[in-house]
Amino acid sequence: MAEQSEALELLTGATAGEILGAAIEAAGGELIEWRSTEVSHHGETATVAYRAKVSGPGGVFDEVLGATAGGLLPDGVTVVGAGPGALAGGRPAGPGALAGGGPAGPGAPAEVGVWSAANDPRLPGLRVALDPVAVSSLFARCGLGDHPVSVKLRAYRPLRRAVVEAVGPLGRLFLKVVPTDQGQALHDRHRLLTGAGVPAPRSLGWTVDGLVVLEALGGRALRSALRSGPVGTDPAELTRMLDRLPTALLEAPRRTSWLERTSYYARSVGHVVPELASWSTGLSAAIVAEGIIGPTVPVHGDFYEAQVHVDRSGAIVGLLDVDTAGPGDRLDDLACLVGHLSVLAQVLPPHANAIDGLAEHCLSTFDRQVDPRQLRLRIASVVLSLATGPHRVQDAGWQQATRERVALAERWYDAAHRVHRSTALPLRERNHHESNA
Repeated sequence: MAEQSEALELLTGATAGEILGAAIEAAGGELIEWRSTEVSHHGETATVAYRAKVSGPGGVFDEVLGATAGGLLPDGVTVVGAGPGALAGGRPAGPGALAGGGPAGPGAPAEVGVWSAANDPRLPGLRVALDPVAVSSLFARCGLGDHPVSVKLRAYRPLRRAVVEAVGPLGRLFLKVVPTDQGQALHDRHRLLTGAGVPAPRSLGWTVDGLVVLEALGGRALRSALRSGPVGTDPAELTRMLDRLPTALLEAPRRTSWLERTSYYARSVGHVVPELASWSTGLSAAIVAEGIIGPTVPVHGDFYEAQVHVDRSGAIVGLLDVDTAGPGDRLDDLACLVGHLSVLAQVLPPHANAIDGLAEHCLSTFDRQVDPRQLRLRIASVVLSLATGPHRVQDAGWQQATRERVALAERWYDAAHRVHRSTALPLRERNHHESNA
């Protein structure tokens, strides 16, 4: 874990600005300010996304950057002074990525790769998705007219995936960008699900560089609806939608259960907040010892309130991010939803009543479909997996937020022991206890 700590510190600590500045300078610009927005680490490798303000030949502009350290650099990323990337006219130009080198020092990663989002070395389709002229051509081929369009990067995980919203006079599309070997499979999965009656976005096509063109869903995300007050979404409708997932998904690679990943997430907690290591690993050991994985069925794989779209009445009209759909345990989907809702109530205290109300309704419905004790244990696993979320997005006060999420996971574990006596605390009361802890 030492190498991982050094890579993370290099990309999020004081030296990160020096590295980004050197990369921008090598490309002919000047870094004015920056902040990290997305942090991930796997093995010895850390990868970070940044929002930056950059001065270039065309003036001052906002830029999204990515960087990686601690492992082999992707193809097309080299050290400062050797990369073909450039900033021209205030926007990225040229086929290559920006490049940076880490400072020499004991234990420091040998190299750091830095690039602008449009030049992500593993997401070549992002260059097209961020080019309004190229996207206008896509709109024309989709029957949305040959008009100017605007594009906006909505989500970006460096080297892994991105989502771009594109809007023209006659409509709106979402362009999902994945590594080149995943584009056709994602398109086929959307077609499979919509053909089975699952309200996923319809795929209009894909390109060889990993860009998938998706229709926009109607309604709004359930998470957004909860900000306006209680919603009328029926949990039974949620499970009926999961029941429509086609059995053909069982041919895909099996989804690893949240239960099987519990120990990994506990170690991640201890890595970002070392004083929580003993607590999180002890809790994970108890959850794993008591948890049971159920039968394999088609699952969504990342089923929570931001993935579900509802209309004004709360009826379900859409399901997002089906990339993860495949064989798995139904407990994982149900626990993922309730676990996310319980964390969301922590994050949005003014809306906690509406959020907790839906969570309680879901819990009472799901309890009639699966083992209530196993459901709460799995919810504890999900919440523990979310404990490093504040660090991942670099929220202010992320250390305390991490501690609060571990405490919430422990309360779900305790609730699993009480459920057979029907004495588990309601979510509202749990949140009240936490706020007074």
